[in-house]
Formats: sequence, C-alpha cells, structure tokens
Amino acid sequence: MRRSSSIFLIVAAALVAGGTGLAIGRANHPLPAWLSAVLPVTADPGLAHSAPTGPIIYYRDPNGAPKYSAVPAKSVSGKEYLAVRSSEEVSFERAPPTTTAEKVGQTGRIRFYRNPMGLPDTSPIPKKDSMGMSYLPVYEGEQDDESSIKVSEGKLQKAGVRTEAAELRTLNTMVRAPGTVQQDERRISVVSLRFEGFIDTVGDVTTGSHVSKGQPLMRVYGPNLSSAAAEYLSALNARSDVGIGGQALKGARRRLENLGAPDSFIADIERAREVPVYLNWPAPQDGEIVERTAVNGMRAAPGDILFRIVDRGVVWVMVDVAERDLALIKAGQKVAVRPRAYPDRPFTGKITVIYPNLRAETRTARVRIELPNPDDVLRPDMYADVEIATGTEAPVVTVSSSAVIDSGERQLVFLDKGDGRFEPRAVKLGRRGDGRVEIKEGLAENDEVVVSANFLIDAESNLKAALKGLDTGEKSQ
Repeated sequence: MRRSSSIFLIVAAALVAGGTGLAIGRANHPLPAWLSAVLPVTADPGLAHSAPTGPIIYYRDPNGAPKYSAVPAKSVSGKEYLAVRSSEEVSFERAPPTTTAEKVGQTGRIRFYRNPMGLPDTSPIPKKDSMGMSYLPVYEGEQDDESSIKVSEGKLQKAGVRTEAAELRTLNTMVRAPGTVQQDERRISVVSLRFEGFIDTVGDVTTGSHVSKGQPLMRVYGPNLSSAAAEYLSALNARSDVGIGGQALKGARRRLENLGAPDSFIADIERAREVPVYLNWPAPQDGEIVERTAVNGMRAAPGDILFRIVDRGVVWVMVDVAERDLALIKAGQKVAVRPRAYPDRPFTGKITVIYPNLRAETRTARVRIELPNPDDVLRPDMYADVEIATGTEAPVVTVSSSAVIDSGERQLVFLDKGDGRFEPRAVKLGRRGDGRVEIKEGLAENDEVVVSANFLIDAESNLKAALKGLDTGEKSQ
C-alpha cells in the first residue's frame, strides 16, 4: 500500500510538471517505460521520441528561456545548461516537428544561422536578434552555387519582388532644347550697281513687300552702261552687213554682262536695234524686301546696296544642345519644331549642321535645323521649342530602368534562375528612353530579370559574399 502511494505521488508530480519541464527541449532524456505508460497522451508529439544521439552542438537554458551557450554553463539559479545533440530538432517556432532524417534528406544539416534582416552576422548556434527575430538556418548544399543567391518564397512575396523578360525594342530618346528662327543665309540677296548710275524712279515696292523674280524694282540710267550698249549695237550691225566681226560682237556682249546688264536688256537691243535710255532693273529672286535705300533721283555709286531681298520659303532654327546630348544627335535626323507663337502647329525639319565649336560659358553646341516655311508664318528671331528624336533604327535588347543597379563603377541586373535563385549579372548599358535602357552586353532576349525590390536580392548577395569571406577565415585558422 505504501509503494502504491509513492507511485501515485510521483505520477502526480509528473503530471503537474507536464506543461512545463517535460515540454522544455522536447525531452532531452527519455522517460522510464513504466512512467510513460501511465502518462496521458499530450498535444505535443515531440514528448515521446527516441533518445537524442550525436555530438553536442550547443547548450540551452534549463528553464526554457531563449539563452544558449556553445560551452557548458549555468543559469542564474545555478542549474546546469541542458545539452542539445545533433539529432534533436532545433527550432524557435511551435511548428510540427520534422525528423532529422527528413531534414537531412531535404536540405542537409544546418551549417550555421544567419541574421534574419540580411546583416553580415552569423552564429553557430540558434539565437535571436535585438528585435526578437529568430536567426535563419543555412543548410548544407543550400549555397553551393557560388554564382547565385537563394531567397525564400515567403520573403520574395513579402518584399514584392517582380521580374520581367528582356525585350527587343526600338528606343526613342527625346532631346529637347530651345531655339530661335533665323533667315537662311543662302536665300538673301542685295541689289546694287556695278557702274555709276542715276535712279530715275523706284517701283511701287517698299520694305516688307513681296516681290517675284524679274519684277521691275527701279528705272536706272548709267553713262557707262549706255556706252557699252552702243558698242554692242555697232558690233551687231557690222556683223549683219559684212558677215564678219564675230569676236568683236562677243567682246561687246561680254562688256555688257560685266556691267551687270540683265539678259532682258541685251535682248531688247538685239530686237529693237537701238540703245535704250533707261534700264528697268529686275528683282534677282522671289522674297520679301527687308531693306530699301533707293529713292527717286538719287545717284548710286558702284556697290551701294539699294535693296535687300530675303526668301523665307526655308528658314533655319538655331538650337543650343547640351554637351551630354551631343552623342545622341547627328546630321539628317528629323526634328519637331513648335514655335511659341503657334504651339498647336508643329513643323518638321532636319538637322543639317552641327557646329564644331562648343560654347564654354553654357557647355552647349550650336545646331542648325532647316525648316520649310511655305506660309511665311515663321519669322526671324521667333522662339521655338525643339524635340529631336534620337531612337535606334533597329530593335535592341532592353530592360526596365528599375532593373539596373548602378554603383557608378559597375552596372548589374539580377537574373531569375527559378526556384528562388538569382544570379547577379554585370551588363553594359547603351541608350535610355521611355523608361527602359539598352543592354549591349550581358543579357539576351527573354532573360528574366528582377525589376522590383532589387534591394532585397542585393542584400542577399552582399550577405553571401560576407559569409563566404567568413568561411574562408575559418578555414585558414
């Protein structure tokens, strides 16, 4: 009877401590068979398993506190730390247990524990950081691929990691610059005499008038011109009468041409066989009169500018392009010009000249654009906003600009290799535009790259490099 009472007291004490002492460490020491038979079945299946085997990997607090030691130690109350062997499950979570054999078959044995925030901090035993987060185990074979980084699926989802395929696209980079409308230097002409003459009358043309080529501008008398005309008429008559004097006729005509006599004036002499007193001076081209100095009755010396005429059928737009954009432009590129006077009416032109000199004060280069002006609405010194399309003619491999991590010294992207593995890939960049960047080297079409939350993969990559250096240091000791 006394023996039965003793057994009852022992069983009662075991049941009271069942929620505390027996749950700590998942029963480091197996219970006797007679005690296991009388204990009730608990919710934690880990309370009944085989005795732990293998070498001791660390020691834990006997009271279940999150305190660990790599060597034997004692708690504050003087209790010995409990040894944890390699066969026992090591976990901070109340998750269904996995046997050591299953764990080794899936991921290998635990090599070390790493910081859950990606910091370059590892531990040979389980521990928690300052915020109470458990360190993550790293298993054998998990990082055997030196060229890639392994990230858990849960972490990828929480961080919002997103990938896209590299695509063949035609990049359109727009260079914008202000400009001003200028006259085409090749479409400006002046009216002046090559002989001393007198202006009898000026035609009904003023500054701003539009004139056509051949339209009379003024009536001129010149003694030297009349003398040359009389000589030419004599040569004409002599050749008609005698049938000789061809060289004299050519010389007389050349003198009239050298004096600037129009072809119509010479034709009148040949037809009428007389010397005109006055010469109707024609406009040399179509255009607007922008300057007039000729007045009735004035004396004009050789070389005096009497009229200045400009043809504005084609105008120039002079643009100052920033130095950084010079590599993107070239002669022949199409340009969209929006005059500020007509913002809703774009004009299309092309680059004809990129001037060789750079302005040191503004770090800009002068670019000339030729622009048709059929309605004469574009006037000199107008302001205009210019857009130069600098896209590639053929499609090139491109990725989203957010996929590139640029450290200044090198540029890289993270290639998605599947199953949570990512490989850092150094790339050579080209043009940018439309939120994308050209990849000249390092990627091929349809390669999947990370375009969102690159910082997470980059942190994992830096961590792996740090851990590799740590492993090297341990081996060298």
